[in-house]
Amino acid sequence: METFGATALTSSHTVCPSLHLLRPLSTREGRSFRVWCSSDQSSMGNQMIISVTGATGFIGRRLVQKLHAENHGVHVLTRSKSKAELIFPVKDFPGIKIAEESEWKNSIQGSTGVVNLAGLPISTRWSSEIKKEIKQSRIRVTSKVAELINSAPDDIRPKVFVSATAVGYYGTSETQVFDEQSPSGNDYLAEVCREWESTALRVNGDVRVALIRIGVVLGKEGGALAKMIPLFKMFAGGPLGSGNQWFSWIHLDDIVDLIYEALRNPSYKGVINGTAPNPVRFAELCVQLGHVMGRPSWLPVPDIALKAVLGEGAAVVLEGQKVLPTQAKKLGFAFKYSYVKDALKAILS
Repeated sequence: METFGATALTSSHTVCPSLHLLRPLSTREGRSFRVWCSSDQSSMGNQMIISVTGATGFIGRRLVQKLHAENHGVHVLTRSKSKAELIFPVKDFPGIKIAEESEWKNSIQGSTGVVNLAGLPISTRWSSEIKKEIKQSRIRVTSKVAELINSAPDDIRPKVFVSATAVGYYGTSETQVFDEQSPSGNDYLAEVCREWESTALRVNGDVRVALIRIGVVLGKEGGALAKMIPLFKMFAGGPLGSGNQWFSWIHLDDIVDLIYEALRNPSYKGVINGTAPNPVRFAELCVQLGHVMGRPSWLPVPDIALKAVLGEGAAVVLEGQKVLPTQAKKLGFAFKYSYVKDALKAILS
């Protein structure tokens, strides 16, 4: 999982993308026409300006694309302007503001909302130094963003803060079922998530906060699935470890839509699990992936091989948790992909 001053919208949008001429109106000087913009009418009063950390990551890229396509202003908060400019070239993303860290304050002030997706990927070999960096990469950025939101004058302070966290909050289990009311686990990732969330909750009480505990995000361009697809193409795919571990997943489009809805809908606040309604055992995921790809899924990857590559980080894939999106369902969120088979078909079609 990747798993992290006010700017006028006029710079990023055409004045009137679609003109419609209605019946002529008579005037004393002659004839004139009433002109209206269909796209402007439908979105008038609903446009947002959203600042995004982690915008160059797997989820962040798709979120920025959606916000831009929906005619919202976007501020990309980055530590590498050159990287962000390659991912969001001005010809494809006119009007998007790319802000280096020294410019974050001016970008956040005047934003409608802030989305925090920044953090070092956890699917790597964990050393004591890497573990420290995994935690600090999340805490440092979240703390900075919270401070900048709090220091903004009341009239230009963002109204909503959507901050990513992870289902690692719950710890791991092959038997328990977790929802937003479940207690936190006692392992390293649970500790990271607790500190991550408590840091996000430091924002001013007038700001609506939504904490999205994200599961394993499925998409072709990144995350766990992008690493599994080449193995299956080479007829070398199969379960990791026992295959009995729970896999709480969500399609990339659904997690982006959930974040987008949390920005717009005042009912979205507090903890919301970003997982699909039907988690699966890892072995079932592999069977479904093999079926969609027309490949076998018979070759399991033994625990010892994963531990040799990932060390302690192997726990991310060798252990799991069954997490249900109880709050999202209560809020009426409409998942496009509730079943992993449908999600995989859509991704690989």
